[in-house]
Amino acid sequence: MDSNENEVNSRMDRRGLARRVFGAAAFLPLRPLFGATAGASESPSSAIPGYNPTKRMAACFRYRSSMARNESINAGVQADNGDSRKFTDFSGIYSKALLHDSLGVPNKSAVNSLYKAFQSGAFSDFEDVLVGTPGGGGNSKLNGPQGAVAFDLEGMDSHSTVIPAAPSTGSAQTAAEAVEHYWAALLRDVPFNEYPSDAAVAKAVADMNKLSFVKSAGNNQIPFPVTAENLFRGQFVRGDGNVKGPYISQFLLQPTYFGAQQLNHQYQTFLAVGKGGNDYMTVVNEFQLVQNGGDSRRQLAYDPTNRYLRNGRDLAAYTRVDVLYQAYFTAFLLMAEIGVPLNPGNPYLGSKTQKAFGTLGGPDAAATLAEMATRALKAAWFHKWIKDLRMRPEEYGGLVQANLTKAQPLPQAAVALHPDMLNSASLPAVQLAYGSYLLPQAYPEGSPTHPCYPTGHGTVAGACITALKFFFDCNQKLRPLLKAAGRDVVTPSTDGLSLNTYTGGDTDQLDVDGELNKLAYNISFGHGIHAGIHFRSSTYWSILLGEQVALSVLRDRAKSYNEPMIMDIKKMDGKRAVITNTD
Repeated sequence: MDSNENEVNSRMDRRGLARRVFGAAAFLPLRPLFGATAGASESPSSAIPGYNPTKRMAACFRYRSSMARNESINAGVQADNGDSRKFTDFSGIYSKALLHDSLGVPNKSAVNSLYKAFQSGAFSDFEDVLVGTPGGGGNSKLNGPQGAVAFDLEGMDSHSTVIPAAPSTGSAQTAAEAVEHYWAALLRDVPFNEYPSDAAVAKAVADMNKLSFVKSAGNNQIPFPVTAENLFRGQFVRGDGNVKGPYISQFLLQPTYFGAQQLNHQYQTFLAVGKGGNDYMTVVNEFQLVQNGGDSRRQLAYDPTNRYLRNGRDLAAYTRVDVLYQAYFTAFLLMAEIGVPLNPGNPYLGSKTQKAFGTLGGPDAAATLAEMATRALKAAWFHKWIKDLRMRPEEYGGLVQANLTKAQPLPQAAVALHPDMLNSASLPAVQLAYGSYLLPQAYPEGSPTHPCYPTGHGTVAGACITALKFFFDCNQKLRPLLKAAGRDVVTPSTDGLSLNTYTGGDTDQLDVDGELNKLAYNISFGHGIHAGIHFRSSTYWSILLGEQVALSVLRDRAKSYNEPMIMDIKKMDGKRAVITNTD
């Protein structure tokens, strides 16, 4: 590689990034931006002869018009899972923060007021939705429902994105995902490195392997057979990078720099149960209060010592307060630092006269991650609020409690629960530990006040990781890159106070692509399975939705670049996608 290529590869150097973004440009005079400084008697001119703003504006208009035509995609009315019509008491849909009449049964007028708001789209109708605790705290209010009807100017419209209907409340799949939640709640404080030797993990594995959905041909999301090594891990393709190496992605462990600021990946976490920490919403009265948007006034107990993420509760703590694209921006910083090569299609590779910057360079990559997050959220919010209205796992737990205690009135959806859930070995264990069959939550407020399917965290993950694959060559093996930087693959100690060299037999198999995909699952499962607030399929389809959004945005943006390029991306399913402006 010659010196120019080295310069290209170092353009996103961690210590130079801020200087390049804010350096000379910060001191340019403002006047020329608003008008020429020449005297009134002088003819206006440009330093470069032949500059023609009229021609430029015509070309800009053609580009924008062409993109608008390309993205005029009518996906039609997409089917939901039918629960909103099957259960006439509305017990099979999301209803948190709305007024409820009883355990698991929302008030019909409250549900209809939500429907009315989306049918009219009027801000005033959203203001008139019948919430359960008017004027209460933040969790008494619906979380950004009008994001579901917002527009964007880049990529396909949020309502043109397509994912399948959420699994129904009474399905074997939802039962399997709920059983997984109950075991994850019981295992929140067990370090991932101790899973192979933990007796409770062994019980969870045996129970999961009995579930009809897990054993079925329709299961392409839960690794099967379930083992201590792949429990609570994601999967796009059987045996993919999600199930290789340590549970926690290297992008959540390896230190890096944000400019001159060191990031060491030790975080504020929650105390474990038995050591001053708590689980929440396991008492019926508290559960119903929170479902109505009330505040239980129970507080989280924080560990005074920052730790590396080493168990489910730690991941839940991280994802409760993270900026949605935080993990992927940090991954970008690390990838630049350890020298992950640029995407081979980057036109600046080998250039003798230019290096990338605002287009296809470091500032472009960094800013694109935030842009992807906004577009991904709008797509997720459409499916959440308008198409699916899938209930939260905690609401499903309310149905389990109602079914097993014969609550009156008995929610219609509680009667329809699949036997796999009701016969799970997790239920007597939860009842013994907490005194109810409700799903223990990692947060006092349980889930945010928006529906479950798909996840915001997961959709942002899929979009941001796809963007990283656009800018970098993610087919690279990870260990040689780490070794060249004086590092190795690591795993956290069981107390989360140090990092140990990973010695698993698959160390050399880890690649950047697999660790990025694992990162997406770590974050979305941290906010989902480990916190208790998102079903697995909500994560799976959210990541793929984010990828769908990102590919659309990148194809639009490709036409805006002056540089001719053909960029190849490996998708989550292992297939290839091409981003080009040469066709």
